[in-house]
Amino acid sequence: MKVILAGAAKTGTKTMAAAFTVLGFNTYDYLENYFYLHKEWLKIFDGSATNEDIRRMFDGVDALTDTPVPDNWEILHNAFPEAKIILTLRDEDAWYKSFINQLEMINKSYVTWFLTVCSPQGVRRRHFAKQAGQNVGIVASWPRCSVQPHSEEFLRKHYRKHNESVLKKAPKDKLLVYKVSEGWEPLCDFLGVEIPDKPFPHKNKGGTFIDELVKTSPVVHQMLFQGAMSATLMTLCVGYAGYRLYKTSSGQRWGTWILQTAQKAVQRVCGLQKS
Repeated sequence: MKVILAGAAKTGTKTMAAAFTVLGFNTYDYLENYFYLHKEWLKIFDGSATNEDIRRMFDGVDALTDTPVPDNWEILHNAFPEAKIILTLRDEDAWYKSFINQLEMINKSYVTWFLTVCSPQGVRRRHFAKQAGQNVGIVASWPRCSVQPHSEEFLRKHYRKHNESVLKKAPKDKLLVYKVSEGWEPLCDFLGVEIPDKPFPHKNKGGTFIDELVKTSPVVHQMLFQGAMSATLMTLCVGYAGYRLYKTSSGQRWGTWILQTAQKAVQRVCGLQKS
């Protein structure tokens, strides 16, 4: 492990994940953590994971970013004491506005709902999101799969306390306090790597990360495929069950009643029959 991003969500975590990838680091962001390591993270959440478990979890991984990494940075650093720590910071008001906008974008997204309901990995995401989000201050609901904040006061307080804790507890010789607007130079200098011959990335502006992930993320592509297969299978099963029911005498009576009721409703709407 080379670097642990301790900065809270919406402080440039998607940008940092993209930057680490450009630098050639094998990076695990939120999606990779829950898609590949759901069960292992649950052990971290309940406190049963050992340092050996955690090192085995992230064997071959160079960088960790985004929820649930920030709230568990200390546990992760205990397992990887050689790793460097980056605390990304952002103006609190701008951070809060962006955080709430992110939740609204997630709640409006049909893709998010479809993946959570239809993809087996997406169903597991709900449990993971509940565990990962409880300390951050968000609650996941079912069946709409929406996410809501506890309160503005809770979110702001958690943001301030988190940053203060990292500044106080992280080893000073391994810590970089950083804003993504600073670009490549301080980041590469801290990590001891050359500055790439590429512009510094800027991801998830205006909460567009869902559209970007649908286009580019292999994890999301796998989940979409799973969801499509599950939806197809469910449709076939429901259709077959309906067919078998219709073949029975009671099913035929129900089918006839439904058809007649539908016809009457259409006639009323069209003004062909008085109600």
